[in-house]
Amino acid sequence: MSSLRPRHSESVVRDALRWSRVVVINGPRQAGKTTLSRIILAATAGRWVTFDSAQALGACRADPAGFLEAYGTPLFIDEFQRAGDALVRAIKMKVDRDPARGQYVLSGSSRFLTTAAISESLAGRVRIVDLWPYTQGEADELGPEADTLLYRLFDESTPVMPGPPGTALGRAAYLERICRGGYPEVNDLPPQARRHWFDSYLRTVTQRDAPEIGRGRHLGELPRLARILAARTGQELIVDHVASEAGIDRTVLARNYLPLLETVYLSASLPAWSRNFTTRAIKHPKTYIADPGLAAHLLGVNAAALAVPGSPALGPLVETFVVDELIRQASRLLDPAVSLHHYRTKDQTEVDLIAEAADGRIVAIEVKAGRTVDRRTVRTLANLRDRADAMGARFVRGVVLHLGDEALPAGDRVSLLPLAHLWLPDG
Repeated sequence: MSSLRPRHSESVVRDALRWSRVVVINGPRQAGKTTLSRIILAATAGRWVTFDSAQALGACRADPAGFLEAYGTPLFIDEFQRAGDALVRAIKMKVDRDPARGQYVLSGSSRFLTTAAISESLAGRVRIVDLWPYTQGEADELGPEADTLLYRLFDESTPVMPGPPGTALGRAAYLERICRGGYPEVNDLPPQARRHWFDSYLRTVTQRDAPEIGRGRHLGELPRLARILAARTGQELIVDHVASEAGIDRTVLARNYLPLLETVYLSASLPAWSRNFTTRAIKHPKTYIADPGLAAHLLGVNAAALAVPGSPALGPLVETFVVDELIRQASRLLDPAVSLHHYRTKDQTEVDLIAEAADGRIVAIEVKAGRTVDRRTVRTLANLRDRADAMGARFVRGVVLHLGDEALPAGDRVSLLPLAHLWLPDG
């Protein structure tokens, strides 16, 4: 059993309860939602119920409004998605009659409110907080100032050089972190036990969680489909290619099964990014497995295999590691609120990740799986910077994250940073 570690999202949820009638804590199974909810519950006069209990679930399904009335508020409901649309509509009616804040905390292992089965989104009444597996800073218990690179990159008044000390973790340590991933239960497990845990996890999510919200005759193929996506993690998602390999109709795959894997947090995607200065952006999203440890497991590789020169999985898994960490960091940000994208044009100009703030500022991030960075990579970021400047776009910084030890300037607003800068507190 992993030790209890402080979570960045705790302060986010507490703040949300001050301003929202309903707070939803969404995230993958085994990310720590129940633990976080119970910690917050302890500081309230609220009550707790879980729909892992068949008795509680049956009572709610029979009379959702009566169920809510009997429990009162504040009420914490775990695995709330199992009660379906009827519970969500009953909550909407309740909070419309009484607009008091902090009435309900709903936790669930899927993006339930975004599914087609839900007729009511609670728009204007709900704050949704994504709780992902551990960030590296959370796993190392580095405190609230850890895992803030994305925020610091957008802070134009704060230099990112020369960076925090102690970044020379070494290649082997990076590879072990990638294969460990972030799920709390595997944080302290040895590799063999970790493999068994991931097998059970994948089986539970695809055989229990996914069928609760998805329908179709190919649900039994979800584990294989997850492995097909793992082989493409960090690549553009060409639906026709996946459909051909999976033997599933393209339309059915695109409308049902690929969104379902994102709904249960097995995969994530970055949409393509474009601005007025380019009309040639390719519109395919890039796909990622939502945790690098799970991705490594699906690919059947460990740290030793990644260390072999020329490993084909190394580059995609390092990129997956970075993107997954930045997705977690972006989920904390309200000021600035940040969306993540990838960038590629028909002439093959490509940047792994573009982070865009709501006010239009952009940060460009490249990921390299080596200890050195070639001039071509730096030139790509510099060209994007110059193109953005010429068109009046607000290019803040470009960075290259790499497996080396040194943080170095590489030109105007371009820096080379060791991978550990992702999570280590500045200074």
